[in-house]
Amino acid sequence: MQKGTIQVQTENIFPIIKKFLYSDHDIFLRELISNAVDASQKLKTLSSIGEAKGEYGDLNIEIKLDEEKKTITISDRGIGMTSAEVEKYLNQVAFSGAEEFVKKYKGQNENAIIGKFGLGFYSAFMVSDKVEVFTKSFKEEAPAVRWECDGSPEYMLEETTKADRGTDIVLHINEESAEFLDADRIKGILNRFCRFLPIPIYFRHKEEEKLEEEKETGPINNTQPAWKKKPSELTPEDYQSFYKELYPYNEPPLFWIHLNVDYPFNLTGILYFPKIKQSYEIQKDKIQLYSNQVFVTDEVKDIVPEFLMLLHGVIDSPDIPLNVSRSYLQGDPNVKKINNHITKKVADKLEELFNKERKEFEGKWDSLGLFVKYGMMTDDKFMERGNKFHLFETASNAEGAEKKFYTLEEYRMAAETLQKNKEEKLVILYTTDMVQQDAFIKGAEAKGYIVVKLDTLIDPSFINQMETKWNDVHFNRVDADIADNLIDKQENLDSVLSKDEESALKGLFDLKMPGLNMTVEVKGLSTDAPPVVATRPEFMRRMKDMANLSGPMGSFYANMPDEVTLTVNGNHPIYQQVLKSDNKEMKEKMVHNLADLALLSQGLLKGGNLTNFINRSVDLMGAEQLAGAKA
Repeated sequence: MQKGTIQVQTENIFPIIKKFLYSDHDIFLRELISNAVDASQKLKTLSSIGEAKGEYGDLNIEIKLDEEKKTITISDRGIGMTSAEVEKYLNQVAFSGAEEFVKKYKGQNENAIIGKFGLGFYSAFMVSDKVEVFTKSFKEEAPAVRWECDGSPEYMLEETTKADRGTDIVLHINEESAEFLDADRIKGILNRFCRFLPIPIYFRHKEEEKLEEEKETGPINNTQPAWKKKPSELTPEDYQSFYKELYPYNEPPLFWIHLNVDYPFNLTGILYFPKIKQSYEIQKDKIQLYSNQVFVTDEVKDIVPEFLMLLHGVIDSPDIPLNVSRSYLQGDPNVKKINNHITKKVADKLEELFNKERKEFEGKWDSLGLFVKYGMMTDDKFMERGNKFHLFETASNAEGAEKKFYTLEEYRMAAETLQKNKEEKLVILYTTDMVQQDAFIKGAEAKGYIVVKLDTLIDPSFINQMETKWNDVHFNRVDADIADNLIDKQENLDSVLSKDEESALKGLFDLKMPGLNMTVEVKGLSTDAPPVVATRPEFMRRMKDMANLSGPMGSFYANMPDEVTLTVNGNHPIYQQVLKSDNKEMKEKMVHNLADLALLSQGLLKGGNLTNFINRSVDLMGAEQLAGAKA
């Protein structure tokens, strides 16, 4: 057996670092500014424990763009480096000075340090032909030094003069990266990655004498964002103002949740519940992930539960495991713990608001319902909590009727006397379109039933899943059958028609219409009920609705003919007239029009069928006027 050490040649590793370490070349500025922040935070730490003498003064970071010289300079007034430290940190690839500092000063605010891998500095070579470093240590006896490298394994290190403590990194931008010599491009990168860093950052690209004027406008970043403060220090106006800072063109949020955890992991942040418009133009990837106030990504699907991806806001944790480029999360138990914690905090907030301010909660249900239903469908633990504050909204169209809201248990108590079927299941009657299904809603309400509104895009899936998760519950759309049959099928209904008349009437309604598979039944309903009622059986309609939502995979079911049941009310007076008529053509037209009116109420009369209905109606009106004139 042989053991040894793998040798890494800098000649081979440098091109890899320069070209492939970071997929996004914009990252170079984030990495270098993060190093400058670390240098400043280290000085604060050393000053607080007495290892750095004197006042450290302003710890501003300055980004200077010189289009003529084709350089970008990143300057800080942090800890600086001695010649030996330059040798140690810059000439040893992947040696992390930040990691070394954290180990040495463990317990001294180590969470303020950003660096982890010791590779961020080398991102400079992705955009530079040459990199110069001018640095002076906080140690008074140490001379300033200058380091230079052109991206090859060779470097130059010499003593130099530098007035102030800290480090200046000068990037000589290469031809391929000329885009980074544009001031607006740099501003965009700074705004994306550095807008909440804890050290003030100033960007200048004008003449030297205008520096003070630019500084008067303030830094480009907010060093004390709301999520870094304690909830007790913030007013509702502060939360609203920070939301506006994050999303300047959005409507104000419904409410927010402030995350502030330091055990068993570090996590801070603010999550906002946005208003969801009825257009359902829902945008995910609105939550921004930070690590020590450095922007990492807005793809947080592993940290935030899927159903909460519709939220907006910020989460920040130094404990979130990132890969070298900070672009992707690494598998780690902390990710799952954070995910579970966020779910619990959201459930706590929703339950608290429901219990303490129910009217306000009900007023926001149009937006909140989407989150709650989505969560109950995808997370069983959340569903256990959600059952307490999930609401059904009534769908009454009656003039002056007040909107009511029921939890599942409240609905059960209010409706189960009338709305239990033969299997002893509670039947929840719902509408997907209060206008189109108005007649069915009124028919159900006339029997004392409670109809609720379930009209969002996710409700078909929600209904299917809750039928399997809730005990003894069945959903029935209000137009799935005539009102008499919505709860229990009643087979023996009295009709004034004889068996022969019923058979003749059923034959008249045996219509063939493209795209519809119709079943006809004659029943004895109230004389006030419509002459014909078109209903779509719940199971088949639900299958088609789900198929329409599932895209190309569901096209087979979506393209199947619509299943429709025509319930002919044999007790309606109009059929005495129809059956007695000797005019076969007129009789067929009247029956066809009655069927079409029923189909029209279900939105099933389209295309040629609708055109035929209009033409037939004109013919019938003309015939009626002619008959009246003869009389």
